[in-house]
Parts: sequence; C-alpha cells; structure tokens
Amino acid sequence: MKPNVIIIMADQLRLDALGRGFTPNIDSIRESGVDFRRAYCACPLCVPARGAFFTGKYPNTNGSLINPWLPYDSYYGDVHKGIENLYSMMEKDWCSIHSGKQHLFTEGGKLEDTDPDTVWASTEKTYKEFLAEEGVRMPGGPYFKSPVPEMKGGAYTRVTRYSNANTGCYDQDEKYYFDRYFADKAVEAIRKRDESRPLLLNAMFLAPHPPLEIPEPWYSRICDDDFELPENVGMFYPHQSPLQMYNLTGVVGARYKRNEWKESWRVYLGLVAMLDDCVGQVLSALKEEGLYDDSIIIFTADHGEMLGSHSLFQKMCMYEESAHVPLFIRFPESGHKDIDRVVSHIDVLPTLADYLSIEHDGSFDGRSLMPLILGDPSDNDDTAYIQFDGNGARSNFQRCIVRGRYKLIVDFFKDETFFELYDVVSDPQETENLLFTGGFDAIAIELCHLLSVHMEETSDMIASPSLNPEEFRRIYGDIPTKR
Repeated sequence: MKPNVIIIMADQLRLDALGRGFTPNIDSIRESGVDFRRAYCACPLCVPARGAFFTGKYPNTNGSLINPWLPYDSYYGDVHKGIENLYSMMEKDWCSIHSGKQHLFTEGGKLEDTDPDTVWASTEKTYKEFLAEEGVRMPGGPYFKSPVPEMKGGAYTRVTRYSNANTGCYDQDEKYYFDRYFADKAVEAIRKRDESRPLLLNAMFLAPHPPLEIPEPWYSRICDDDFELPENVGMFYPHQSPLQMYNLTGVVGARYKRNEWKESWRVYLGLVAMLDDCVGQVLSALKEEGLYDDSIIIFTADHGEMLGSHSLFQKMCMYEESAHVPLFIRFPESGHKDIDRVVSHIDVLPTLADYLSIEHDGSFDGRSLMPLILGDPSDNDDTAYIQFDGNGARSNFQRCIVRGRYKLIVDFFKDETFFELYDVVSDPQETENLLFTGGFDAIAIELCHLLSVHMEETSDMIASPSLNPEEFRRIYGDIPTKR
C-alpha cells in the first residue's frame, strides 16, 4: 500500500512564530523531516494561495487571483474548470478526508458541494451550523473589524470592514473555537476512515488568522516576558513602498504604535500555541491508529502575517513576514535535512506526484523537489515568483521575484509603480531598500527583466514593469549621503 499523505496547513502563520518554545508538535515535524528554509507562497492571500498550492500552478495560470467576496470581481477567485487539483488527482486511490477551512475555490461551485469522493468532515459552514445548534456565538465581532477602502475592479472605491489587531478573551468553552472543532472532526474522521486505502488528510486550520479573540487557557498562555518584538515592528522605513498606505495593510497597521503591538503579539502567539496543540491532537491520532510511521506529513501555512512589521497588518504584501512560509515535509523513515534553496508552494503537488507516481497531465508550473531533496547537483533553480491582485476585488497589484539572496518587489497603485530591492539573507527584516544605497542597479534591472518575462509567459493581466533606477530615485528621493 502507498504511504498516507497528511497535509496540515495553518492560516496566516509567521515563520518566526515557530521555534520559540510554544510549538513542540509542529517543531517535531520540522525536526524529523525536510525543512525548506526559503519557501514562499505564490500569493499572500487565502484563496489564491490555496489555489496555487493545490494545483501546482501560478494564480495567473489557474485563474484564482483574489478572494471572491464581491460579485463584481468574483470570477477572478475561482480555479478554472479542467485544471487538476490534489483532491481530484488522489481521491480515487486514497481515502480523502478534509477537515477545516475550505478555500480552494473552483469554477462550478464549492468543492465540498460538488466533490462526493472526499469525506468533508468539517468546513467553516459545518462549524457555523455546530455553533447555531449549541446556541453559541462565533469568535470575533464588530470590535475586531475596522473600516478600510477597497477598489472595485481597480477603479471605484468602496468602504468595507476587515480584521484588525484588537484582542480579547473568547468567553465560551475552548471546544467552540474554530480550530478545536476542526481538530476534533479530523480525529473523528481518521478513526472512521476507509482502511482499505491509504489516508489522504487535509487538515486546514484557521489559526492564527484573526480575530484575535481566543479562549482560555490560550488567551493567558503567553506573557509579555516570554517574547521580544522584532525590531521592524512599528517601523515604516523611509524607502519602503508608500503605496502600502493605499492598501488595507497600511490603513489598518498604521493605527497602532509599537508599544500597542505587544498585546497583539501576545495573543497571536497564544493562538499559535493553540494551533500547535491541535496539530498534536492530529499527530497523536495518527500514532494511535498506526498510521504515523507510514505517512508523508507536510506542514505549511497558506501565507504569513505582518503583525506590525513595517507598520503593516495582515498579509497582502511581499515582505518576508507575509510571503515567506514554513514548509516541512516528513517522509516515512526519513531524517532531518535543511534546504536553503528558494522554493515555492507550487512545487509541493509536483513533488507528491513524483514521489507517489501519481498520474497527471504534466501541466504544472511548479517542479518536483525530489531531485533537490536527494541532493541532485544539477537542480540549481533558486527562484520564486509571487503576485497579489487585491483582496476582495482586483486592485493594489504587487509582483515579486525572489532569486538567490535578492528580492525585487514591484508595487502598483493606479498610475504609480514603486520598486524595492532587498538582500533577504543579510537583511531578513528588509530595512534597507538597496535601490537607494548605490551599486545594485544592475541586479534590480536583471530581476525586473526576469519578472517581466514571467508575467508575459503567464499571461498576466497587468503590464510588465520597466525600471529606470535613476529616474525612480529622482522621483522618490536621492541616494542618501553616506556619513
């Protein structure tokens, strides 16, 4: 029998929230498997991030570009018909179970309503039904949302409400919280699975996505003395993109001062600790059922969370805190290995297809990571492409290329284009835009060219950028004088 495949995905998890002593279960997956230390999402937004992860294709290619909340732009949220995904490729031979957040949106209806070959143990819909039956309110509410502008079709502004960084203690029993419900249902489904086939489990947790209203004991789990804020929290650097102030990341994030972020971090880390406990619950069930040793276990997050870094909140941007994700793959009977090559979420499905010999149509944008895992010296690909096309509507476009140690971010808003170049190896908090320090113009121009080629090859709907460093500096500020 082929190995079981267990995919555990967090939502909005900063990579640097792990390994602080609060996440022993998640850390155990990292320590017993392959740690891709430079993995990136294909889009720092829930629906398109998952569309890319589960299809092995860029958002431009599969069609899922935004969260399809608004009817005007909803077409741009769905993966197009005819595109294979992990569920459709594996559910015939594996006992496919889904528990948790379901944000793989496909053209023709919600997957849980159209796919009878997967056991839909829980979704956000069943969670809401569970709370209604119990007469219990959901976490969150008006206090945990703030008004923000959003452009419909990139042209017309409307006001909507979106999660903020306010915190609170959820006054209901822990069993009524999103992730405890999802974990309970995952364990229940594992125990009731079809044992004639290997298990495919997609455990999709909501944590640590806002609202930051969480139950005890997790609300009080982390104390102020348990952690230090990263240096870039509450800092808006002179040469970071001012266009972020047109995006809800800046609209919400700029409302908080550095000292106010401390409480948001404390509760966020408590939510991360709760997530870890839920992951442990799933791992324990796998061990009790004799499945753990014969399982491929993948842990990742759809994207990260700014949480005050660069004075921004939420995701929806290309900084490391938002786009750099954990990606740990534990193979049966394998040991620990660190890989420092740049990889993408779109590489995960091709890797599974390669390792498990799954038939597919060969149209992945990503590539199998097995040669890299096995130490093939000819695998020298070290590039990832990331895009953002707006939240609930197409607007606030951003494009990014990470190649080796350098990252070029291109931020578009209406008629403006802003460029940022960072050495994310020596400057992981991205404090110094190298386009303003001198000596990096050639690198920026080369990366901009590669990004433009990628955009053209993937039929990007926005025009490719053109960079003239001297003209860019003339508009946005001269190179600072060295002292």
